[in-house]
Amino acid sequence: MKLILIILLFPFFIFGQKNGSASLAEYMQAQVEINNFSGTVLVTKEGKVLLKKAYGLADYEWNIKNTIDTKFQLASVTKQFTATAILLLIEKKKLSLDDKLSKFLPDYPKADSVTIHMLLSHTSGLAMGFKEIALSSMNKDSAYAEIKKMPYEFSPGTKSGYSNIGYYLLARIIEKVSGEKYAVFLKKNIFDKAGMNNTGVSNNESIVEKKAKAYYHTENGLVHNPYINWEINVGHDGVYSTVEDLALWDKALYGTGILSAQMKKLMFTPYGDENWGYGFIINPFYNHGHQLIAHDGGFFGTMTSFNRFTDDKIFVTVLSNNESFSYIISYGLSAIALGKEVELPYKHHRIEINTSLYDQYVGTYDTITILKTDGKLYFNSTEMELIPESKTKFFRADNNDRTIEFIPDSKGLYNSVILTKGGVKEVIKRSK
Repeated sequence: MKLILIILLFPFFIFGQKNGSASLAEYMQAQVEINNFSGTVLVTKEGKVLLKKAYGLADYEWNIKNTIDTKFQLASVTKQFTATAILLLIEKKKLSLDDKLSKFLPDYPKADSVTIHMLLSHTSGLAMGFKEIALSSMNKDSAYAEIKKMPYEFSPGTKSGYSNIGYYLLARIIEKVSGEKYAVFLKKNIFDKAGMNNTGVSNNESIVEKKAKAYYHTENGLVHNPYINWEINVGHDGVYSTVEDLALWDKALYGTGILSAQMKKLMFTPYGDENWGYGFIINPFYNHGHQLIAHDGGFFGTMTSFNRFTDDKIFVTVLSNNESFSYIISYGLSAIALGKEVELPYKHHRIEINTSLYDQYVGTYDTITILKTDGKLYFNSTEMELIPESKTKFFRADNNDRTIEFIPDSKGLYNSVILTKGGVKEVIKRSK
């Protein structure tokens, strides 16, 4: 109780280098107490478990707790398995990265302009798409017909743009080329080989033991996830797993038992202007000199994060079933595992301040922009309000684990800010 009270009153720091396991556990306990985290977490370093624990409930109605072997939907973490399946087919000479979409789906618009490589690397120009279709009860053919109507976001191959549709089409190509159902191909060629016995692909009929129900936030609190059509919400989503199975997958990716060194090199190479590999993002902004191969996922109550620091041999995965910000939590856990200073989550309280102060804060700082509109302060756009907790420190309305503090210089001018994400602080300067 004493720890919880301290956290509620003000933030303090923990240091990963003092005791990695204890610091990780302390951080997660704060996430539970302050942010109501529900899910499972696994952090390893050089194969040694630093933290492996389940929190919260797998079923809110029956008060059934999550356990380490609870299965969670992976959302977009699924994409790396789709990419692996395609690379396996390439290795078997059944298709090529340069093959055009028209070879497999000749009726798809602009199919002659899109290659397998573009689909894998999010450079195809295909739309993000899918939410409405995934929630529908339409069959596969009807869903495909609707997807074909979606316009391209840009000309194929000209730039990067994240696309769920691209990975949905890759799943269709896997089935067409292999002659097997997507779920069957993944089980035989990936999950079974990696020893991932608690991993599979969801459908609308099968009963999956120890699978968590998912819940998402509304104005009225947590509610059940809506119906999701797993017959068509596939390729970009659909795989379920456990943290222990994902650790087995991380281990498999260091070897060549599933993917050869050549195929892994293709998978882990960044392409385009957003550093997308195949099914992963490579060295995103948070790396601090550490090689990171990662992917996050989110769809209604499901929030997931999969992170491989390959030089440090650190693996961090967070799976949630109540829309907890797994990617933010992974950010903090990763920093602790790397021995960095991290601020524990704490309860934020809004205060009333003189909004004329905001005029000193507005402007561009490195890659972010602070705006003032109608007496309110915003982060990057007028959809992201900043709520004051002091005259100089604000928390984001959408996420209490992200704050911004304006720092005065010797002349009293605000030319730098401290951005805090998941407890990890970064100082950035005002642009000239």
